[in-house]
Amino acid sequence: MSKPLDGIRVLELGQLIAGPFAAKMLAEFGADVIKVEPPGTGDPLRKWRLMHEGTSVWWAAQSRNKRSLTLDLRQPQAQEVIRKLVRETDVLVENFRPGMLEEWGLGWDELHGINPRLVMLRVSGYGQTGPYRDRPGFGVIGEAMGGLRHLSGEPGRTPVRVGVSIGDSLSALHGVIGVLLALRQRDQHDGQGQMIDVALYESVFNMMESLLPEHSVFGAVRQPAGSSLPGIAPSNAYRCADGKYALIAGNGDSIFRRLMEAIGRNDLADDPALAHNDGRVRQVARIDAAIGEWTARHGLDDVLDALNRARIPSGKIYDVADIAGDPHYQARGMLLDAELDDGTPVKLPGVLPKLSATPGSVESPAPRLGQHTDEILDGLGISESTRAEWRARNII
Repeated sequence: MSKPLDGIRVLELGQLIAGPFAAKMLAEFGADVIKVEPPGTGDPLRKWRLMHEGTSVWWAAQSRNKRSLTLDLRQPQAQEVIRKLVRETDVLVENFRPGMLEEWGLGWDELHGINPRLVMLRVSGYGQTGPYRDRPGFGVIGEAMGGLRHLSGEPGRTPVRVGVSIGDSLSALHGVIGVLLALRQRDQHDGQGQMIDVALYESVFNMMESLLPEHSVFGAVRQPAGSSLPGIAPSNAYRCADGKYALIAGNGDSIFRRLMEAIGRNDLADDPALAHNDGRVRQVARIDAAIGEWTARHGLDDVLDALNRARIPSGKIYDVADIAGDPHYQARGMLLDAELDDGTPVKLPGVLPKLSATPGSVESPAPRLGQHTDEILDGLGISESTRAEWRARNII
């Protein structure tokens, strides 16, 4: 079956999360992704978190469908290989600090000159311009500058981080959107590639909903609110009789009425002051207390059964064991059976988004370090003797 990005070649120069996550998504929809890694060590992600036989199991998810080419990009010979590859490349993905590729003679101006059709995705902490351009920036810093960290946690306590590298992943998603827009522009209009500048903090800031207009008009600075969602009521986590928590979002007008009826509070359902969100926000403590009194009398399963029957958006707080055993995840193809390099079974996340006619898929496992180096360099006409010399000098 054909895929949307069949025939698109991607050259990935990034490391760790943001750039490689973007390239992973492109690979799942048909792009031929060549991942460039440092000889000997490879992408540092190979050694992050829990490892099996010396390699992170995260690697199996992040680098599936890619080919691995080892190159020391500090060496002139490796830089020339990149220039040769760029001639036949549609998309280059990189997330080095701004200016690094320029120092290697691989900046946008030079590569665009080699291949005017090239689309170049550049992901960095603060973007390619501006006074903070040269500051080092990881996802956690972008999450803080983008406004997310301030809102996380309980009022009066230390702001907490989201438990995953959400700033990097959001940047990767913005990067993929940019790549697809640039390819559309190139192929449908002027035939020219362009550079996409994605900053970690901007990707987070783009998710901050009404923060800026509220500050602009009212001078409001939203504060952390724990498990509730300020300005939208009711939406919170409520403790049940068994000590577990139910997440309940009854913030639609008709949903709120059904919720109050389900918990036996017709007085609140019929209160005209609570008919719309703005009125409910003014009395959110009263509403939360009523819901909490009801959940405290019932176990979580009974709470969710009652709310599902009443068509109230609700759920429990999943950990990964809940995810791995959930029949809906399974039915939707979100738990893929795969194998690690030595045949060890592993479950990996499914492919998103879901396209009805040309879905993405996993065609090959994450590569061993340098697994495709000879294949790729041979295709560029670089002789076996030259490759042997480069290997001896640790260029590849």
